[in-house]
Amino acid sequence: MTDTARARKLADRVREVVAEALEKRIKDPRLGFITVTDARVTGDLQHATVFYTVFGDDEERASTAAALESAKGVLRSEVGKRTGIRLTPTLEFIADALPESAAQMADLLQTAHARDAEVAALANGAKYAGDPDPYKKPVVDEDDPDDEDEEDEDGEPAR
Repeated sequence: MTDTARARKLADRVREVVAEALEKRIKDPRLGFITVTDARVTGDLQHATVFYTVFGDDEERASTAAALESAKGVLRSEVGKRTGIRLTPTLEFIADALPESAAQMADLLQTAHARDAEVAALANGAKYAGDPDPYKKPVVDEDDPDDEDEEDEDGEPAR
């Protein structure tokens, strides 16, 4: 039976250790402006997936991926030393798609806002297609003698 709480704690620790090691220990010039966003560890604690983002263009992303691949052994040994677990998990680095997803979401929200503004501008001067008051009311004709209340002999309204 796997302990997911332990896997989550180890994932958080792996994320912290890898981020610190990339900042202080790894001196590869190919390594760009990198941010470790998340880490996930399997239930058996044997494999760790580290998600990262790189600020820059595609060339910087590719060179950072190559630098991480070459520094994988050093980073794994650092994780093993600083976590204190019996079996050190293997590391796999995956570029996080979060910035691209966020940019796409921002573009979609901007498009929706522009369309809402267009609809509001069209609705600003619009009039109803039919009558302003679409509900029908009974027509009362004031000249019609049948609508007047009839009185009986005593001058009281008839029932």
